[in-house]
Amino acid sequence: MNFELSDEERDFEREVEAFLIENQSPDVMDPNPEQLSQTVETPAKRGLMRKVAARGWLGMSWPEEYGGQERSGIYDFILTETLSRYGAPQPGKSVGIVGKTLIRHGNETLKGYFLPRIIRGEVEFAIGYSEPQAGSDAASLQLRARRDSERAGWVLNGHKIWTTSAHFADWYWVGARTAPHKHKGITLFLLPMNHEGLEIHPTMTIGDERTNEVYFTDVFVPDDHVVGRVNEGWTYICEALDLERFAMLPVGPHEMKVRALCDWVREETRDGEALRHDPRTRHQIARLVTELEVARLLQRRVISEALRDRIPTVESAMYKLYQSEFGQRVADSALDLMGPVGQLKPGQPGAAINGRFERSYRYTVVDTIGGGASEIQKNIISRRGLGLPKNF
Repeated sequence: MNFELSDEERDFEREVEAFLIENQSPDVMDPNPEQLSQTVETPAKRGLMRKVAARGWLGMSWPEEYGGQERSGIYDFILTETLSRYGAPQPGKSVGIVGKTLIRHGNETLKGYFLPRIIRGEVEFAIGYSEPQAGSDAASLQLRARRDSERAGWVLNGHKIWTTSAHFADWYWVGARTAPHKHKGITLFLLPMNHEGLEIHPTMTIGDERTNEVYFTDVFVPDDHVVGRVNEGWTYICEALDLERFAMLPVGPHEMKVRALCDWVREETRDGEALRHDPRTRHQIARLVTELEVARLLQRRVISEALRDRIPTVESAMYKLYQSEFGQRVADSALDLMGPVGQLKPGQPGAAINGRFERSYRYTVVDTIGGGASEIQKNIISRRGLGLPKNF
């Protein structure tokens, strides 16, 4: 299969790069980006996303009736990857998860309100799946949604954890239990993050990333803010997770880190000898560059399935597993090559590459958990891809 971009697609990539160079600013771009941290959190970042929207680049693959251009999904991929290489915020959740799921399953009220705002870059979402007893096994969630017939809606009570964007998002995309059946008793809801009855408490991760616990106390959601059909939310969550594993984990940050490590090795000396001539170092660098290419190809398999309008469940799991664990191998190899100076934190005197890989070493723990832990991806690959029995 030919994974090379066409001339037209390359022209679009160059157009996005020129836009990012023109709008380059430390207020909106992280020179040392990690994966899940590239969110639209600050007013400056939201401003950049509105500029992206003004170019007509959000929802390019959406149907025209919802404001899209019906362009090939490869353009969405090019945009996300180019933004990620420059450390800019990405539109993954809004456009690729919430928007595409609403187009497939949302009622006309939700489509009419949210899709225009998403495509204009005006709204940011938090995703609420994980709970204290339901992490990667999201189907075990226990946040309760009780039917309130008098008010034509639902009352939610319970607790969510690991909601990364809760402290700055506008709306909450949340799964709740509406029936006892594990998989056929989950419903998806949309509710404003400033809703009375929501309490948001910060949780800081080992990688300096803020995530949140969210408590629900008698939170009312009207019927027209139910996504799709009642009790069929698990199907929608699975589709959205497949999209998340691609949309939220671009290869770009890894490309930048491998390039930075290669540049460091090229200039570094050890005991008076150029480090680039050391056979062990050359072997490690060659291995990382090769694995980076493997990550790119696995990503292209996901894109290939998506372009055929298929849900790339197994392909997404393979890519997510390999890509996130590859990030850990890059950070581990960097600290191994750098020795003691690699352990210095950003800003400390003498830190190699300003402590970039010390931070990355801590942060990549998050990448192997967000969007489904590595163990879950292995289960998907073994059962759905290889056809192995559940208790194999």
